[in-house]
Amino acid sequence: MAEQYMVGVLGGVIASLLGFVFLYRNSLIRFRGLRKLNRAASMDFPKRNSVNKTGKSEGVGTTDIIIVGAGVAGAALAYSLGKDGRQVRVIERDLNAPNRMAGESLTPGGYLKLIELGLEDCVDEIDAQQLLGYTLYKDGKEARVSFPLEKFQSHVAGRTFHNGRFIQRLRKKVASLHNVSLEQGTVTSLIEENGIVKGVHYKNGSGKLLTTYAPLTIVCDGCFSNLRRSLCYPKVDIPSNFVGLTLTNCNLPKENYGAIILANPSPIVFYQISSTEIRCMVNVPSEKLPSVSNGEMACYLKTQVLPELYDSFISAIEKKGNIRIAPNKIMAAAPHLTPGALLIGDALNMRHAITGGGMTVALSDVVILRDLLRPLHDLSDASPISKYLESFYTLRKPMSSTINILANVLQKIFSASSNPAMENLQHTFLGYLRLGGMFSYGASAMLCGLCPSPLSLAFHFFSIAIYGVGRLLLPFPSPRRLWDGAKLLWVASSILLPYIYSEGIRQMFFPLTVPAYYRTPPENKDKKNFMH
Repeated sequence: MAEQYMVGVLGGVIASLLGFVFLYRNSLIRFRGLRKLNRAASMDFPKRNSVNKTGKSEGVGTTDIIIVGAGVAGAALAYSLGKDGRQVRVIERDLNAPNRMAGESLTPGGYLKLIELGLEDCVDEIDAQQLLGYTLYKDGKEARVSFPLEKFQSHVAGRTFHNGRFIQRLRKKVASLHNVSLEQGTVTSLIEENGIVKGVHYKNGSGKLLTTYAPLTIVCDGCFSNLRRSLCYPKVDIPSNFVGLTLTNCNLPKENYGAIILANPSPIVFYQISSTEIRCMVNVPSEKLPSVSNGEMACYLKTQVLPELYDSFISAIEKKGNIRIAPNKIMAAAPHLTPGALLIGDALNMRHAITGGGMTVALSDVVILRDLLRPLHDLSDASPISKYLESFYTLRKPMSSTINILANVLQKIFSASSNPAMENLQHTFLGYLRLGGMFSYGASAMLCGLCPSPLSLAFHFFSIAIYGVGRLLLPFPSPRRLWDGAKLLWVASSILLPYIYSEGIRQMFFPLTVPAYYRTPPENKDKKNFMH
């Protein structure tokens, strides 16, 4: 153990030096080319086929802000803006409780954001379960990842629950505000005049086409957004699907801890969603997804996946209608600056669901946007306000990029056990966590949203890689071990670097060099002075 600890410490020191060299080199190489790349990307944006400049519909008035979507991001934002005194109209396609597997895990970092927004009571009275960490299992060995919660009060922890119950609690809070209108309807298009979004066309519950106007429209209609092409350049990747089951009459090995089994061929995630139910999520690559209807999926789960909770797992498979499939979508944020409109939530940015960080990113976005909007008493001057709100996309990077990259990298490492280099990475990751101290706590702090730091992410990733090389070279290096170590470093870098590039090197590591990092709020037309 002492030998492993020394390797870990040495790896950390070397990793910090290598990480600095890597970041400095890449910033020099790409700094000059960033403007050119961004200019080229803006030229490739698709035509705004979801923007409707004409059409007949019945007007329903003007409000301060229109919010499209009342999921986690939309409902939380509507409540926070309503509490600030804004007149808000929220349009949600379906106000019934969602019945979905996604959005069932809230990290401690996300819970702290709920507290900031005054929404922490939304996890009460829904049979939510505290989540204190995860236990990872691989080939009979385990590594426990506990969230670093010692400095917080006892109620601060992760939560797992039924997504629909949580959403309805959020919507109930929204409906309690007299200055917020929550209505069911499907937004069909944005209304644009002279390049500025003025409002939306939507169909209400009875199918009647209506029009509403506002100086600012915020789109957060989820992963299946039909408006995002108007506001960003989406590139969606679906590397895998989660095949979900609900297990009953069983307990997880460690109370209040989820379980991640690094099985062959796919990782399996377990967490409690109520006092009597456990969610099981089996990660299946998209190209290998068997059919549910003809029984291939049930056969696949029985023969290929053998978790510890075997009896309950088999019972869940045999229960009719219990197998559900949810695609794991990955989409880096690529916003297009549009006066009068803003894009947030899963409509803007998605990551693999294996770490359950999506709601934490969404709630962090809501806090940032609320704070940016607070000094703006007048939203009518769309162009300067749009320029000012551009800083939102940089200010969100510490939380979003840390959780996004960690989730996307881990799903790749955990899902490739047939590759010897990936197998080494899996064992290395578990060994690194077993070192404890700053190694385990540092990784878990990023995982749970308590340490949203891209530099910390880069440090720990290179520390893990170098720790893995040290394991391979001990007790003494040989040509074969040197070759295996080089392959491990190459594979680790080839996984990490593309995700860093897609998130934006400059925005992640050098945000102060981004002009939009901070801008003074636009001048108030009434007071003719700057608001701070």
